[in-house]
This record gives sequence, structure tokens and C-alpha cells, in this order.
Amino acid sequence: MRRKPKFKIPARHLLISLTLLCAIAVYASFTMNLSGGPLNTVAGYVFIPMQRGINSIGLWISDKMDNLKDLRDVMAENKELKAQVEELTSELNTIKLEQYELDNLRELWDLDKKYPSYEKIAANVIGKDLGNWFSVFTIDKGAKDGIETDMNVIAGSGLVGIVTDVGPNYARVRSIIDDVSKVSGMVVSTSDRCIVHGDLQEMNANQDILLTDLKDSDDKAAVGDPIVTSNISDKYLQGILIGYIGSIQMDANNLTKSGTVTPAVDFEHVEEVLVILEKKESGEET
Repeated sequence: MRRKPKFKIPARHLLISLTLLCAIAVYASFTMNLSGGPLNTVAGYVFIPMQRGINSIGLWISDKMDNLKDLRDVMAENKELKAQVEELTSELNTIKLEQYELDNLRELWDLDKKYPSYEKIAANVIGKDLGNWFSVFTIDKGAKDGIETDMNVIAGSGLVGIVTDVGPNYARVRSIIDDVSKVSGMVVSTSDRCIVHGDLQEMNANQDILLTDLKDSDDKAAVGDPIVTSNISDKYLQGILIGYIGSIQMDANNLTKSGTVTPAVDFEHVEEVLVILEKKESGEET
């Protein structure tokens, strides 16, 4: 037995029909002034909840759109602020570098004025031997600039060392802290002479070098007294600050004293130096 086909209304047609019906009902309600009538009642049950829902959805969408706009504005502002921070950081680093270079130049200028009787030329350190200290290093000035071997080198507050090798546009410097260095010194407060020896092991341990053969018969030399190059050195010009007495004690012979000297120069950070374009003429000691 065949079943009769069920009658179906397409969903699209049903939606159109309901829409038309609602429109007719609303029109009739307004034109026929049926306030309080059944159409208004139906409208109250049907359209008001729909309107509330549509309003809620509209408000939600509007809120989300506002949030999205605010987020985009914040992201754009954040990107702009990051760019400003990077620019300011770069400017600050440049200022710090310029200030650092200015301080170094001012230090060299003050040192130059400290020894006005000597003609000098400034040079940059361009290389060094292995190790933490600038015991042997290379500068960017040489024979073309008037530099010769045995010329004294100063930096910071005093004596750095001496030129040992010269090329056309470079020179090698051996500092007073190197193990083979030896300088004839004098205690400023007593005028007593001594020998200052380089010692990298002592530098690594206490950042000092060695003091020997000090004849302090009146026991006037004390910790903190400055030591300068003496007048009897055959390579170092007189009166250049070497450092300060770090420790002192009597030797076993009860005739001389020994101890340590804290260098006047920071031999861990040597970047610019002054080479004195004058050599010691003669002397008895190193």
C-alpha cells in the first residue's frame, strides 16, 4: 500500500510568510489604532523580546568593536613608544660614549699640564699581549710621528712605561708592571731612592708591584707616600709619578727596606697614552 506524500512548505517560503504576517500585523496595529487590542498583545509577546535580544546583541557587538579599536590604538601607541625608547636608548649610549671619551681627553689634558716642560704626543692603544693587564701593548703612533725607542709613556696620573720597539706607524710599549721592568724611584717625602720592580704575580694578587733597596735611615717613609722617577735613571725622565707606597718593612740586613707600590695608572684599562718626545740623556741605573 503506497503512502501519500507529506506536504512540506519550504523554510524560505515559511520565513517570508511569517515576516509578511508580522509586517501586516504591525501595520494594522498602527493604522487601526488597536492599542490594547490583541495585536498589541501579540506584539508585546513577540516583538519586544526580539527587540531586547537584538538590542543586547547590538550592544555586545558595539562593545566588542570599541574594545577592538581600543586594543588597536594601544598596540599602535605601544609600537610608537618602543620606537621612542630605542631612539632614546641609542642617544643615551652615544652621550655616554662621548662623555667617556671627553673624560679620557680631559684626563690626558690634565696630565699634559702636570708635566708642561715635556713635549708629548697622544696615541691610542690598538693591541696588547695576552693577560688581564696592559703589561706590553701597541699604540697607533710610530716613527712617522717622531716616536723613538726609550721614550717615556704616561697616562692616567703617571708613568706607564717605555717604548721598546718602533715601526713607521706603530710602537710597542713595555709597562712598569711587566716582570722585566725596573725603575729607579724616589720617595717624595724623604728624597730617598729605591728600585721599583714590575711583578705580574703581585699585580694579580694585590694590584701592586715591588719596592726594594729603599734606604730610609730616618724611618720617615710611610704607607701612602708618593714615589716618582729619580734623577739617576738612564731611561726615565725625572719626577714622573710612579705610584704610592702600599706596604713597607725593614730587610734582614737592617740597612734597607722593601715593600710594595700601588701604581698611579690603572693598568687594567689603558686606552689612550701620551708619549714624551724627549729621551733621558744619561744616568747610572735603569
